[in-house]
Amino acid sequence: MIDSRRTATVTGVFFLVAAFPAMAALALYQPVLGDGSYVLGTGSDAGIRLGAFLEILVAVSVAGTAITLYPVLRHRHSGFALGYVCGRLLEATLIVIGILALLAVLTLRDGVAGADDGALVATGRALVALHDWTFLFGPNVALGVNTVLLAWLLLRSGLVPRWIPALGLVAGPLIFVSATAVLAGLYDQVSLPGTLAALPVFAWEMSLAVYLVARGFRGAVPASTPAVERGAPVPA
Repeated sequence: MIDSRRTATVTGVFFLVAAFPAMAALALYQPVLGDGSYVLGTGSDAGIRLGAFLEILVAVSVAGTAITLYPVLRHRHSGFALGYVCGRLLEATLIVIGILALLAVLTLRDGVAGADDGALVATGRALVALHDWTFLFGPNVALGVNTVLLAWLLLRSGLVPRWIPALGLVAGPLIFVSATAVLAGLYDQVSLPGTLAALPVFAWEMSLAVYLVARGFRGAVPASTPAVERGAPVPA
């Protein structure tokens, strides 16, 4: 049996955790993201490590939203529900790769015996670039596709008011198009156009999260299909 109220609350909390720590982590990462010679510097790197921890929470929460929603959504359209799970797992994986890239910069900063300063800077910048690309393809490209999938499923199921998935169906393509523009070099991801394009998807996730925590799902959530006992007749 599915405890729909608990599932809705946990899903809403996952969406909240996936959003706010991500913004804090981006701010904490600025010393390494904005300084090409950070790998040669000294001083505390506690902020970077805290940012990495926060992003681990984000990755777990991103995966958690899909895992908790799958038992509810698979009764509406199992194929799209499974696609949403796979998409969110891909998004979480890209986030983790970005975390590892920045932690590798810290390893280089701690000192590599006999390493040339120029080589350290080049390697550090390459690792930061890897993080930047995962930041684009995870919380932008993959997020845009995942937003459309979930919004469509919620619109068809009627589990939340129609205006919430309608917002998602606008926000998802918008952030995907913005990511495409960044990929084409039209503007930077962390810029005014990039931020404006991200606001609707933030509004979509927060609206969905608050509604699920405060109200739960609308209507009845189907229970899991019971297994057929061995030897029992199968209904026609």
